[in-house]
Amino acid sequence: MQRTDHSLLSPSLGVQKTLSSMHFGLAGARPKVYIQASLHAEELPGMLAAHHLRQLLDGAEQLGEIQGEVILVPVANPIGLAQRVDHKPMGRFELGTSENFNRHYPDLAKAIEPALLHDLTGDALTNVTMVRKAIHDYLQAWTPDTELQSLRKTLLSLSFDADVVLDLHCDSQACMHLYTEEACWPQLESLARFLACEAILLAKNSGGTPFDECLSGLWWQLDKALKARGIHAPIPQGCCTATIELRGEADVDHDLAARDAKALFSFLQHCGAVRCATAPVLPEARCAATPLAGSETLTTPVAGVLVFVAAIGHNARPGELIAEVIDPINNISHRVLARVAGTFYARISERYVTVGAEIGKIAGTIPFRTGDLLGN
Repeated sequence: MQRTDHSLLSPSLGVQKTLSSMHFGLAGARPKVYIQASLHAEELPGMLAAHHLRQLLDGAEQLGEIQGEVILVPVANPIGLAQRVDHKPMGRFELGTSENFNRHYPDLAKAIEPALLHDLTGDALTNVTMVRKAIHDYLQAWTPDTELQSLRKTLLSLSFDADVVLDLHCDSQACMHLYTEEACWPQLESLARFLACEAILLAKNSGGTPFDECLSGLWWQLDKALKARGIHAPIPQGCCTATIELRGEADVDHDLAARDAKALFSFLQHCGAVRCATAPVLPEARCAATPLAGSETLTTPVAGVLVFVAAIGHNARPGELIAEVIDPINNISHRVLARVAGTFYARISERYVTVGAEIGKIAGTIPFRTGDLLGN
């Protein structure tokens, strides 16, 4: 394993943050898999899972079993990790700009399209190489002018040419679930099985340009843009990405993290990045994939004490009681009901809510939402 420390742009005198990446296997070997944890810096289950995964990768490398290239970034956001206000971690938004650390990545398809108009060939693999070179050239030419932008550039520079990118997150309180783009789902269906996901949310451009879709979306977006120009050179899905939600923020537990690391390692064996004598057994799927546009975000029109009736993972029915919001001053109880059928896969950890607060999510099967689907 080779460790590389990447210095971020210094925002002030005497301040310098560093991003560390762990490299396994031979650079340039295929498949290349990039895994990062805790881009939202207060979401720590991924950081612990990365710690356990590193032990497995170290062992595999000592046995000569790494046949692809694996890059592991166990702490993807040193900026957010250092942010605290009133003794509370503030790792989702950069305090200087209020920008979400997992939004506002560049539109790579738009950026590199002009460089490819006249050079693409009739060979798909050659075109993949050309697209990756165009991204490399774009990133090399990008000069960040803030610490936050230097973090974004560093993460993209490590991952832009990966075949698979896995971004480890968690929700407030949740069951295991993942988000991926429709174009990536056929290649990542096995990942969801190994992780025992209880909800799988699919979208085609969920909005906000998050890290993962910046990398996977560029391939189908570029293909679509070029076809609109009358250029029909074959461009396959050169990168498949997923945001993996490792349950809830409080689920920082060695047993869970070791289990998740083993699932990720099994996927690395399954996709060929790690050689194994016997292929890992692919578990049965725990759930079917559903559209992110069919996910209902439960809200409350009143303020009060939040009491959940439904447990995480519950299979909700339309009209079923999910939670109550209690106003103890006026002796009023407001009932929050499900409007769609599906898995109640995430909920907030706070137990006092104000008017309009989002309190939970149900993975419905019928699309009904449009626009930015991820929220803030």
